[in-house]
Amino acid sequence: MKDVKCECGHVNPHGTVLCEACGKVLVEEAMETKLLDMRYEGSARRSQTYNKTIVDKIWNFFSSVKVGVSLIVITLVASAVGTILPQEMYIPSVQPSVYYQEEYGWVGKLYYDLGFHDLYSSWWYLILVAMIGVSLVICSLDRVVPLYKALKVQNVTRHEGFLRRQRIFGVTESVNVKDLASIKEGLKAKRYNVREKNGDLLAEKGRFSRWGPYVNHVGLIIFLIGGMLRFVPGMYIDEVLWLREGETKVIPETDGQYYITNNKFTVDHYDKNENKTFEAAIDRAGMVVKNYQTDAVLYKRTGPAIPGEAPDLNKVKEHKIRVNQPLKFEHFALYQVDFKLNELNTMTFSLTNKTTKETFGDLKVNLYEPEPKYELGNGYSVELISYFPDFEFAKTGEPTTKSRIPNNPAFVFKMLTPEKPQGETSFVAIQQTIEPLGENEYKMAFKGVETKNVTALTVRKDLTLWIIALGGVIFMIGVVQGAYWNHRRVWIQQKNGQVWVAGHTNKNWYGLKRELEIVFSNTAINIPEDQLQEKNTDKEGV
Repeated sequence: MKDVKCECGHVNPHGTVLCEACGKVLVEEAMETKLLDMRYEGSARRSQTYNKTIVDKIWNFFSSVKVGVSLIVITLVASAVGTILPQEMYIPSVQPSVYYQEEYGWVGKLYYDLGFHDLYSSWWYLILVAMIGVSLVICSLDRVVPLYKALKVQNVTRHEGFLRRQRIFGVTESVNVKDLASIKEGLKAKRYNVREKNGDLLAEKGRFSRWGPYVNHVGLIIFLIGGMLRFVPGMYIDEVLWLREGETKVIPETDGQYYITNNKFTVDHYDKNENKTFEAAIDRAGMVVKNYQTDAVLYKRTGPAIPGEAPDLNKVKEHKIRVNQPLKFEHFALYQVDFKLNELNTMTFSLTNKTTKETFGDLKVNLYEPEPKYELGNGYSVELISYFPDFEFAKTGEPTTKSRIPNNPAFVFKMLTPEKPQGETSFVAIQQTIEPLGENEYKMAFKGVETKNVTALTVRKDLTLWIIALGGVIFMIGVVQGAYWNHRRVWIQQKNGQVWVAGHTNKNWYGLKRELEIVFSNTAINIPEDQLQEKNTDKEGV
């Protein structure tokens, strides 16, 4: 496709509607309109010129504003659907495929199969976000490059057809040099940049506002890049670490380098007796939490990690973790987010003869790390055959567990005694004992329970935050740039003893007309009129 040479001598790319230099109409369809479409200065956009190769078709698809808006709407709808059921990170520690189907039936299964259970990491959601980014890039390039070229090469003297088809246009029969000089000074006073050539004037200001939408696009693209970088390993971490009092655990995603110990967890409540001002409010709301606090100690491993051996730890620092007062180290921060008071920690049982009530030893079961066998001495022992931390009966009638948290522990014990060397089997749960193989001579008698407070800390690392913030700042600059300034131009030319005046702005036509009224008020040159307003007035009259 060949370039188009205008009569003014400027060579325009194929598909140009208005000559970039003089503004002459180069396409017959545009000649039939009374007012010119000046949105992109009539420049040749690639999406409206080429449509042959596969690259052209892909470019044209993503350059469509409708496609971009549709992708955004689809992504928003998908994000909304992702909030209907809890995300995988908030469900109990069971297989997600099993959990969603058992809890929500076929809807839950479909929810899982479509990837809504882990929405923001699902492949199709990431593709949607990437397509939005591609659409923003192509939409911007398709418009901003030809627009920039057209505005850069525009001449002072413009074609008659260009001036006549501007929305603001007027003709004065006589030419007064003093009036032209007065208008020139008036435009400069209004902060216009005035260019003059052969007695013709081009006054322009606010051109930078035309780039506002494209600055918005740049900000959005950077924002999307920051969002997608969160799925790159090591760039973003947001995990919950449950820690019982006295327990030391490795901090996730630190390559086993850092450990955290929960020395103590406390919850403080407001005392209505200390401050009578809040007495009524506390009576109405009940207990109101004043402070959640984890007394934590941060350690760093000093030597290599040896499987099966306790790591050598060096104390880094102590910190009282409260809400909005995290423990920070390197790029990590540990926030207080949740807790659980009096969680079951150990349960104590006695091996007892059901007839004589005689006991033959106690065993303490650690509900998080139970032992497979407990020796009681004198030929008495107990084997732990099965353990269900969060016991329930499955649909098949078999015992199972909902999670690994000991909310409702149940056990299958095998009791070995001198009288019963083959052992007796007993199923023991809270307030429930079942002897599945017949009447037993011995039983596991419940003696007591120990509890511990548990704290939940969010382990957070975000190396993308500055990228997202930068995108947001650039986006807001574009908003301000495009919202509070206008691109205004005024052309004044002498033709055959007449003075032709034309004006254009990308928005706020009232402001442009008001400025021209002020500039032309003390001259004999007629104030240009709004042709669109005249057209509408003529229609109303008809």
